[in-house]
Amino acid sequence: MAWLILGVAGVLEVVWAYAMKQSHGFTRFVPTAIMLVAMIGSFGLLSLAMRQLPLGTAYMVWTGIGAIGAFVVGVLWLGEAITPLRVIAALLIVAGIITMKFA
Repeated sequence: MAWLILGVAGVLEVVWAYAMKQSHGFTRFVPTAIMLVAMIGSFGLLSLAMRQLPLGTAYMVWTGIGAIGAFVVGVLWLGEAITPLRVIAALLIVAGIITMKFA
């Protein structure tokens, strides 16, 4: 169950990062509010997952999900560049997450 909670926390990290981008420096109310709610939920679920998972594992997986998710959202919805080097970097993060889960 801790892994499921951690996964949801990671997805919420992507939500708050995207909402932060859409808030245009906290000048738009709705994206700013979404960001705050998602951030609180993400941190809260991370803390729950850490009850059963080691700190290093939980934090690395959480930030990895956020980093990969933000990369995908940036490419698919924000028109950010997808270059071979960025893809390699993302794959290395995924490899680290998988390795940490089984370590």
